[in-house]
This record gives sequence, C-alpha cells and structure tokens, in this order.
Amino acid sequence: MLVIPAIDIKDGKCVRLRQGRMDDATVFGDDPVTMAERWVEAGARRLHIVDLNGAVAGQPVNAKVVEAIAVRFPELPIQVGGGIRDEDTIQAYLDSGVAYAIIGTQAVNAPHFVSDMCAEFAGHIIVGLDAKDGKVATNGWSKLSGHDVVDLAQHFQNDGVEAIVYTDIGRDGMMTGVNIDATVKLASEINIPVIASGGITDMADIRRLCEVAEEGIMGAITGRAIYEGSLDFAQAQKLADSLTGEGG
Repeated sequence: MLVIPAIDIKDGKCVRLRQGRMDDATVFGDDPVTMAERWVEAGARRLHIVDLNGAVAGQPVNAKVVEAIAVRFPELPIQVGGGIRDEDTIQAYLDSGVAYAIIGTQAVNAPHFVSDMCAEFAGHIIVGLDAKDGKVATNGWSKLSGHDVVDLAQHFQNDGVEAIVYTDIGRDGMMTGVNIDATVKLASEINIPVIASGGITDMADIRRLCEVAEEGIMGAITGRAIYEGSLDFAQAQKLADSLTGEGG
C-alpha cells in the first residue's frame, strides 16, 4: 500500500484546510516544489496535489506550480485534482508530465464527462468522491448531493477509471482518524482500487488500513499529519511495505 503525501496549493503556497474550508487554512510552506522534494527524498512513490483555488474557481489557478513539480520529478507518478472540468485541462496536465487527472465535481454534475475522458485518456483518469454520511459532496465540499457514494463509484468503474480517491470530509484535516468502515465498504463494492483520504493521523491509522488493504485499498493520502508531525512519512511507508509488500 502506498502512503501518498498531499500537497494542497492555495495562492501558490502549500496549505492544509480543515474540512475543506478555504477560510480555515494553515500554511506549511511557501514553495510547493521544495515541499514535493522533501517527500520524494523521504521515499514517496506518488504525490497527490490539489489546486484548492481551482476547485473553487472551476478551472486551474495554480497549474504553473503543479507543472513545475511534474517537471522537477519526471519519473514520479503525480495525481492532480482541483478545477478539472474540461478536456483541455486534462491534456495540459498530462502534457506537463502529470500521470493522473482527478475528476471530482464534474464527475457528479456531468457523469458522461468521465466516460468521455476515460475514452480519450485511457489509464489516466481517477475520480475523487468526497462524502459525508455516504452522500457525495461537490464544489469544494460546499454542496452535498443526494448521490450515494457506492452507486457512483460502480458507475465510474464501468466507465474505466483507474481508481477512486475516497475522502470522508467530516474527518479531513481534523486529525480524528481514518474512517475504516466506510472505506472498506466502498472498496468491497467495486473492483478498481480505492485510495483512502481524510483523517489519517498516525501509525495506527496506517496499520489499520494495511490490515484491510486486500479489500482493494491501494493507497492512503496523508496531509496535515505529516506536516504537523503526528505521522512520520518515511516510517509510515516502511510500515506499509512491511505489512502489504513493497509497492503494494
């Protein structure tokens, strides 16, 4: 199982939000490229980057910063989300060296967009489903839809997405522990990998996820915990490797 550092970019800086609230941001670094370097040197085998301004604006705002990270680490798989609402945006990110485009809000608002993009960019599309109490949220988590997360995930699996990034938005950035039950429930209902996100706090969370990784959980995204020091990223990846097999 991969432990995947999150780099959330707001106004060109590396930040973390609490429960997705743009007005509750903590700045952890002025240079996201330097932050990416820190995690790569610590052994990261994938990065999760979010353009927070882009998620709100509905179009990329920090694309140049993302591209700079992709250029700096051409061999590193990078997955990017935030404001990806059209084909040109995906094309531009892939051209810059990004491996995966994460479609979030647009996947819920216009599901046909996902099937079109899977056909156009096979192997490069991930869907991000952000949920609270089993229902999917959109527009930077500002709106709660009536869609069931499992139903949507199964739909997108049929479209051909590579993976689902599943975030429990009630726990994201709150350091309250990962929602294991909800993550396993989703993973057990689909045949494509799930990447867990939201609430990962310490080594105990990594261990708990590794214990259920065989259900289809390929990775865990962590942000605030590795920035505030409650989780040592390098040690977390070593633990995951020992429990699930290197690169598993």
